[in-house]
Amino acid sequence: MTSPLATPAAPFGRVLTAMVTPFTPDGDLDLDAAARLSTHLVDEGSDGIVVSGTTGESPTTNPDEDGRLLAAVLDAVGDRASVVAGVGNNDTQASARLARQAAAEGAHGMLLVSPYYNKPPQAGLVRHFSTVADAGGGVPVMLYDIPGRAVVRIAPETYAVVAQHEAIVAVKDAVGDLASGARLMRETGLAWYGGDDPLNLAWLAYGAAGIVSVVSHVAAAQYASMVRAVDDGRLLDARAINQELLDVVDTIMSPSSQGAIMAKAAMQLLGVIDNRTTRSPYVDATDEQVDGLARVLRDAALLKD
Repeated sequence: MTSPLATPAAPFGRVLTAMVTPFTPDGDLDLDAAARLSTHLVDEGSDGIVVSGTTGESPTTNPDEDGRLLAAVLDAVGDRASVVAGVGNNDTQASARLARQAAAEGAHGMLLVSPYYNKPPQAGLVRHFSTVADAGGGVPVMLYDIPGRAVVRIAPETYAVVAQHEAIVAVKDAVGDLASGARLMRETGLAWYGGDDPLNLAWLAYGAAGIVSVVSHVAAAQYASMVRAVDDGRLLDARAINQELLDVVDTIMSPSSQGAIMAKAAMQLLGVIDNRTTRSPYVDATDEQVDGLARVLRDAALLKD
């Protein structure tokens, strides 16, 4: 299935939200809440949704849950936004099975993180990415380079090889090296997406196609405005938006949150989902943390009394 927003320059849209996965209080998958949440995110300005990514607690969900979640989000917003399925795993064949499932469900794209913990050599990354992309049957792939979690970083020579694969079209960059990313954008021709909320403005200024964001759970409209401001050359306006969101970014992306915990709490505060249940090894946000989050969101005019 083709994304309704696909262009060569931005194959998955401009503001993608790495969506949290709603659970019931008992920890079961809540598909009704997932449909409401994805609809809310698109209504607020996200033109792409990533399901079963790290923020979606994918290490704790099983393939059946991943497939049902993807189907629910596609049904809810697949005609209005790009729906990208996380298919990353540190087992190549398990990742390939997820890719085949995502293709069968009709995903518009796949997010493929570097194999974590295994610490493979670069030749192993080439084989992993190529095998999983092949399994997807032509569904466009966004690689995810995040050495802070995966340990290994994708090397320039690896990008040079995998960029030749017709299904590998984009990169979510959470390396934090703007200079390297700018060079890779130029040399590979891949669409580059910022994957680290504190650097959203910087990535856009460097020419990224868009962002894959956690903070867009509460600030999709603001980030969409930032994208337009950068496109139009209104850098002062883009800076102003960035300044308004600094405390929000710090709170949601704090080490005690890892994004998912506080993003889920924020969605509960806004009344989009009923609870902030996470799966272990994450822990639910405490009442004290939620009170602090509410103050920050009110100060940024993202939560009304």
